[in-house]
Amino acid sequence: MSSELYIELAAQGHPGVRPAYGFAMQAIGLDGATASEVGRLLGISKHAGKTIDRLEQLGYAERAADVSGARRKLVRLTPRGIDALARSAAIFEYLRAQCASDLGAQRLAEPEADLRTMVPRGRFRLDVPGWLGT
Repeated sequence: MSSELYIELAAQGHPGVRPAYGFAMQAIGLDGATASEVGRLLGISKHAGKTIDRLEQLGYAERAADVSGARRKLVRLTPRGIDALARSAAIFEYLRAQCASDLGAQRLAEPEADLRTMVPRGRFRLDVPGWLGT
């Protein structure tokens, strides 16, 4: 499913997005986050800066001064980043609907429920609307 998502995302104009970048964009969210917050959410504190650097190079994120503290830098998604995240959500929902059609809604719901119990609170929302902060 993940492979199909990134193939379709590339076809829709986002060929540079990789799974790690998708998770980082989810961690940044619509409100932005510091590099430390992104690293903490991803569990990759030492590599968060490199991932954010790459997102900046690809035009998906930008660093800006945080109004709450002059020394803090906030990472924000650019319109291109928001577009990639929104397209990813739509593609994921389409692929999930295909799985539900093939397997049955109940059969798909069971492993999803199991995964929810394994993901620590405060990490990522597994529901697609959560990707966009809704």
